[in-house]
Amino acid sequence: MGKIIDMATTRVGVVGGGSWGTALAKLLADKGFVLDLWVFEPEVKEQIDTLRENKVFLPGIPLPENIIASNDLEKVVSNKDLVLSVVPSHCTRDIAGKMKAFIRPDTIVVTASKGIENKTHMTMTQIFEEQIDFLSPDNLVVLSGPSFAREVANQLPTVVAAASVCRESAEYVQSMFSCPSFRVYVNDDPVGTQIGGAMKNVLAIAAGICDGMNMGLNSRAALITRGLTEMNRLGTRLGADPLTLAGLAGVGDLLLTCTGALSRNYTVGKQIGAGKKLDEIISEMRMVAEGVKTTRSVYNLSRKLGVDLPICNEVYAVLFENRPVEETVERLMNRSLKHELDGVLSF
Repeated sequence: MGKIIDMATTRVGVVGGGSWGTALAKLLADKGFVLDLWVFEPEVKEQIDTLRENKVFLPGIPLPENIIASNDLEKVVSNKDLVLSVVPSHCTRDIAGKMKAFIRPDTIVVTASKGIENKTHMTMTQIFEEQIDFLSPDNLVVLSGPSFAREVANQLPTVVAAASVCRESAEYVQSMFSCPSFRVYVNDDPVGTQIGGAMKNVLAIAAGICDGMNMGLNSRAALITRGLTEMNRLGTRLGADPLTLAGLAGVGDLLLTCTGALSRNYTVGKQIGAGKKLDEIISEMRMVAEGVKTTRSVYNLSRKLGVDLPICNEVYAVLFENRPVEETVERLMNRSLKHELDGVLSF
């Protein structure tokens, strides 16, 4: 029998008050849950308390009174039935380590952060397993799919996936988050769900570069298609089900972030394609473009595993080796000719 959800008694904590964390907190609050939202910035807490709005990360969206903002991680995490982690992926290790002292072993922990850690090449669930060593993998769930925060906050129809090695936990999260504007499917492949969510950000930078260079729609369609091939190569090498990567967390999220102007990663790429330098772009951004750090992780991990990822490699060359974008296009187009399905899956 699955967990019983009672909106009046189910205790929820959301860790991370960026745009995505705030949007998901609003979704749950709109359903009727009273929840604690941990935010790092004191000014964000004050804005939510006094103005009922996160002007820094999600301006223009009114927030319900049943979102209780806090800068106190212990208060937000302690004695909760479900804790949703939505901090930037490079902050997950630090925050998970701090959560360990407060979280209950039976808490369902949901990660909605998308990335691969630079030094260890771990996914977010792997970090939680390591940092909170008493937490069962059965209690870890990934929430991912094509979903811009502002559209979710505005209650536009959105469809995502909840993935866990434990079907009961995935279905619990499915029931917690599903509502008329937010449909959640379940799968049993947290590896594929996380690899798709991480790699699509790298490929969105590449798509942005194409559009910033005015390379046309043909090139962007080719890039998305071949990018999915690279996602499959690395994902299956790590144990992902290729069907997961053909679903919401893979091709679905890839299409969204490679074509939508709301994508921070696509926007970074588009500015680079137009001639702007990465350091300048990042210095002007308050929100995090996860794909920049994930590019380094994907590049180093693929080299370690011997997986061929030509597009991701060229994004790395542009971001971290200062290679001209024109050269990267030339290298990709002049690679040796191959069969389309060569190395599509990396079993």
